[in-house]
Amino acid sequence: MAIPTTCIGAYPKPNYVPIVDWFQQQGGLSASAGDVTRQASAALESYSDEDEALFIRATNAAVSDQVAAGIDIPSDGEQRRENYIHYHCRHLNGFDFQNLTKRVLRDGAYEAELPSIFGKITPKGNNFLNRDFEIAQGFTDRPVKITVPGPMTIMDTTANSFYDDEKQLARDLADALNFEIRALADAGCRYIQVDEPVFARNVARALDFGMECLDRCFHGVPDEVTRVMHMCCGYPEKLDDADYKKAEPSSYFLLADAIDASTINQVSLEDAHRYNDLALLEKFTRTSVIFGAVAIADSRVETVEGIKTRLKQALNHIDHDRLLAAPDCGLAILGRELAMTKLANLCEAAKFV
Repeated sequence: MAIPTTCIGAYPKPNYVPIVDWFQQQGGLSASAGDVTRQASAALESYSDEDEALFIRATNAAVSDQVAAGIDIPSDGEQRRENYIHYHCRHLNGFDFQNLTKRVLRDGAYEAELPSIFGKITPKGNNFLNRDFEIAQGFTDRPVKITVPGPMTIMDTTANSFYDDEKQLARDLADALNFEIRALADAGCRYIQVDEPVFARNVARALDFGMECLDRCFHGVPDEVTRVMHMCCGYPEKLDDADYKKAEPSSYFLLADAIDASTINQVSLEDAHRYNDLALLEKFTRTSVIFGAVAIADSRVETVEGIKTRLKQALNHIDHDRLLAAPDCGLAILGRELAMTKLANLCEAAKFV
């Protein structure tokens, strides 16, 4: 039996898309994040029918590329997002995208100007993810996965100027996200993923209130929806940056029991960039593991045989029917040609394990 394959979220944007990724700006993230945020805010006020057609075209290309490579559960490619966090925040009440605040992020990896939280977080009620899903699903008969940033990760990439209690902020974010996730499920989306890479960087807070809020995001979601959680250890803004400081690999071990006891059905873990002790997989007795089998910040292309060997090693520690294969994280840094090559090798390897 083949191992099912999926993607994590982001896919490289074509040049014609009328929005720019944080990581594509000249000078890097620290120099440009605020500019991208302001540009995206201005652009949202003036999108034309022609712009909308370009987003639809780019979504079609992203989904079609993943399917052509052999991916069983593609994502929509996040073509409308300047980054995977702020795109969603723009659709919630309580955020200020005009008056930005400087913060140091990712354990000092970079400094960026970020949107501020100035009021109570509530959903605006426009169900924007329904549109994203329906457009993407229209391009394939395979089930399309939609991704949502988790409460802790939103908190880490915004500036709080309103809440005195961070746990209450996390709960309000979870409730607002839950509104969109339930609407997405009602629209027919059967794979919904909450991204919480910050869990690996702050295990104590994740265990204190992060896991509770992760479950809260999926409250009331029907059983036929697969609840997915993604947790990488962090990535640089450019390829082959070997000095980028990642979260400690021990974080996965410290969080595994709590994840396995949660309502999450699948957890996405990176492995290709930095191999794990595969005893980690044995800690998941109920939860399926989406196993990162190709690196997304490394220009080296993993061979089919190399991927196959690592997947076979993983199967010594987890049941075949609870293992999926994927890239470590989103593919935006790679560019289309490299992303397609890595995905094709991943899918070829997964067929024969």
